[in-house]
Amino acid sequence: MTPHLQYGVTAKIFHWLIVALLMVQYPIGWLMPDLHRDMKPGAPMTFHVSFGIAILALIVLRLVWRLTHPVAPASTLPPWQRLSSEAMHWLLYALVLATTVTGWLFASFRGWSIFLFYLVPLPILASDNAAAGKLALGRDEIAALDKAFPRGPRPRSLPML
Repeated sequence: MTPHLQYGVTAKIFHWLIVALLMVQYPIGWLMPDLHRDMKPGAPMTFHVSFGIAILALIVLRLVWRLTHPVAPASTLPPWQRLSSEAMHWLLYALVLATTVTGWLFASFRGWSIFLFYLVPLPILASDNAAAGKLALGRDEIAALDKAFPRGPRPRSLPML
């Protein structure tokens, strides 16, 4: 397959759809009320998970498109910049993919029935298992990450796992 010299229309549409959904997703997650054990997901969480699943679907489609329609790195860049540019692209894909899948997993660990925008039921990826949720990423690890990467004042405390 010959790499194209620039991103095509389809790749750009995937890119900007994902950016737009992430811009909607972040404030929903930021402003969502604290979650406590045995809480059922309300409308904010349902929309947060729904947008996350939409982002997951788009990032998977974007990855398939990128693999089947490669783009040649700019030939004017030094080799180290081409390599770092390519590495950062793949790292961003991996991070968005991991973030959306772990969100779905944590909802499954809580035993929540997840519906895509209240319309389509989604499968539960794991059993209702609080211990597995804490093992995957416990409150202490979240607090350590929060201290390592401060984001400024926040309207709420860390969620309880």
